[in-house]
Amino acid sequence: MDAIINILPELNKAFFETIYMVGIAILIALLIGMPLGIILYVTDNGLILENRFIKSLAGIITNLVRSIPFIILLVFLLPFTNLLLGTQIGPTAAAVPLSIAAIPFFARMVESSAREIDRGVIEAAVSVGAKPWTIIKDIILPEAKPGIISGLTITIISLIGYSAMAGTVGGGGIGDLAIRYGYYRYDNVVMYTTVVVLIVLVQVIQFSGDFIAKKINKR
Repeated sequence: MDAIINILPELNKAFFETIYMVGIAILIALLIGMPLGIILYVTDNGLILENRFIKSLAGIITNLVRSIPFIILLVFLLPFTNLLLGTQIGPTAAAVPLSIAAIPFFARMVESSAREIDRGVIEAAVSVGAKPWTIIKDIILPEAKPGIISGLTITIISLIGYSAMAGTVGGGGIGDLAIRYGYYRYDNVVMYTTVVVLIVLVQVIQFSGDFIAKKINKR
């Protein structure tokens, strides 16, 4: 018990570092990943902005980043992170590869959610002369909203796992605490405590995401 009390200040700091870096990545995913996911959907064959070149280019870039294991992406982006921020360590630095990993992951979630929409609804809107932006804003996004919330929940949980990996290269957060105290110092109490914290955090996020998705689902 004393060991847990002694580590509480470090654990509190690590917890908020994790929230901070994951929060930045999610914000970037929403700003870039969501539009990318919509582009992947609306440029597909038979849809409102059908464009084979854009669809192929966006798909290749998305799949390319998604195909790289995060730990490799993390190391690969160290020079870019250093160039961008002047440092390779700390939660802000860890947020860079987390953001880049989050963008294509969430984009595919958004695309998948949009594909669940009945195409007849979109075709009806086109037949009455609705503009593409109007269809996206008034039909696609509202109809896909529950799926997007669920996809966002999955993305957040995945990023929490990725953030723990960032601790292996000094990214801060709960993963860094587990490595420094639990692994290097053979402190099992710290290791078990960090695991419990991560489990509780993931469960809270999953429950919240499911609850919100059900609340806004009008189907």
